[in-house]
Amino acid sequence: MAKYKAEKFIVYFQAFTNTYAPVEILRDRYEEALVDESIVQLAVSTRPDCVREPVLELLEEFRRKVDVSLELGLQTTNIETLRKISRGHGLAEFIDAVLRAKKHELEIVVHVIADLPWDRIDDVVETARILSVLGVDGVKLHSLYVVRGTELENLFKTGQIKLLNFDEYKERVVRFLENLSPKIVIHRLASDPPKDMTVVGNWGMSKIEIVERIEKELVEEDTFQGRVWKEWQKKNVL
Repeated sequence: MAKYKAEKFIVYFQAFTNTYAPVEILRDRYEEALVDESIVQLAVSTRPDCVREPVLELLEEFRRKVDVSLELGLQTTNIETLRKISRGHGLAEFIDAVLRAKKHELEIVVHVIADLPWDRIDDVVETARILSVLGVDGVKLHSLYVVRGTELENLFKTGQIKLLNFDEYKERVVRFLENLSPKIVIHRLASDPPKDMTVVGNWGMSKIEIVERIEKELVEEDTFQGRVWKEWQKKNVL
């Protein structure tokens, strides 16, 4: 990483389900990634229904060596949408995984798709509130893109689903942020669609442009992360 003059690094087990193998195999894989003291964090991405207790114990063991974050792909709290995108798990599995991971004092980062065509804006707001109530540490917001050769491509090309335009996505992100606890770190606001595999995505804009437009909208609306959440929490707690 000479280009960025970086001296500290995060090892990111990103693709597929990185908690699925037997614990001893996972221990070997995680251990061999910690090549030297320049590695300061182990980030492990997985499914909410693949977070067994022995794996959490293993991650807690590694937390004594480096920072550890557990990334969970939720996408939405709408159970009907979860079924339509064949997630194979529901909201209960996600909540269970978060609560058990927090007992092991792991940092929890959640992936959410803000513009799933079956979701309403109320679903996006509810997702933000549930993540806030659970006290997750971070969120990665994704914009939906259609990958070649998938069922989603078939639904899109046959007109069975209609993708949201950018203004609709922008509104959903703003409402999501307003209803999200200000303690939660935002890791991203849009996706990085693979150019060679994507049929449609990001409305022909770069991720930087999308982020800049969302930031501009926040300024113009005079709003910010947690604005509505604080009011909601006060009403329900006090």
